[in-house]
Amino acid sequence: MANVTTKQRKMVSYSKYGYFFIAPFFIVYAFFMLYPLINTFRLSFFGNQGANDLENFVGFQNYQYLLFGGESVFAQQNHDVFLTSIGNTFLLWAGNFVVQIVLSLLLAVWFSDVRIKTPGTGFFKVVMYMPNIITAASVAGIFLMIFSNGEFGAMNSVLLKLGILQEPFQFVTDTWSSRIIVMMIQTWMWFGNTMLLLMSGIFGIDPSIYEAAAIDGSSGPSTFFRITMPILKPIFFYVVITSLIGGLQMFDIPYMFHVGSYVNDSLRTVAVFVYERFNGVRNYGLSAAASVLLFIITVVLGMLINKFNTDSTAPKKKRKKG
Repeated sequence: MANVTTKQRKMVSYSKYGYFFIAPFFIVYAFFMLYPLINTFRLSFFGNQGANDLENFVGFQNYQYLLFGGESVFAQQNHDVFLTSIGNTFLLWAGNFVVQIVLSLLLAVWFSDVRIKTPGTGFFKVVMYMPNIITAASVAGIFLMIFSNGEFGAMNSVLLKLGILQEPFQFVTDTWSSRIIVMMIQTWMWFGNTMLLLMSGIFGIDPSIYEAAAIDGSSGPSTFFRITMPILKPIFFYVVITSLIGGLQMFDIPYMFHVGSYVNDSLRTVAVFVYERFNGVRNYGLSAAASVLLFIITVVLGMLINKFNTDSTAPKKKRKKG
């Protein structure tokens, strides 16, 4: 017994070395993510007149300007532009997400249905996912050439030669055409990624459930709405939340899809507003306050969406079982 006890005391625990392996991640995260986030909150309470005014503590004045405006032209102008940018952000996100989720869901069900046996599904998956790996700047440049305002733009050139248009249409500067094009670009870039996520959820469903439904005489639409969608609910809400987070941070396509020196008012998202205040007029305090408000909006909407995915009766059922 003495020998066994001695051996146990001499055993070395190597569990602490695991911290050395995960330390690089936390160091990088703290330096590049956590510190900028905390500093953004700090900057939002300082300076509202430019980069040289950062030592001037103004409290919630930046938030007041953005949310409620003020008597000065500066405050009211930023208030109006900020509210417009919020509306643009939600409009551009909703416009592309509705089409994206419907298209992705239909394709996911089609490619995962063993009864259809679609040939070349692997090829189609790769082709549909490819736009997601192309840089947004390249995509914006391509669509700018296609929908250029001039007569030598690809779309205007075709429409003019066919006689449909008598003069070039201003695709880039027109309010609704520019919005529709940006929505179309966002849908084209992201529907492949959404389709693969939904397909992974569908492949996780036990095939015996579909076999039992087929034996009971369930039709295709009935099987989809009564079996596939309820089981796919967690993946579906995950797609909604991740798309919402990405949509509220939409920057590259709306910012790049314009001509001249300024972004179109109809395409100015909150992220573009933050960038313009930070890099354009060097108003760090106002830019930081807009970032914090965007963060709060994202958290609140994410919590609301997550609430729909949570079974409110689960705690009661758990207490009854206990």
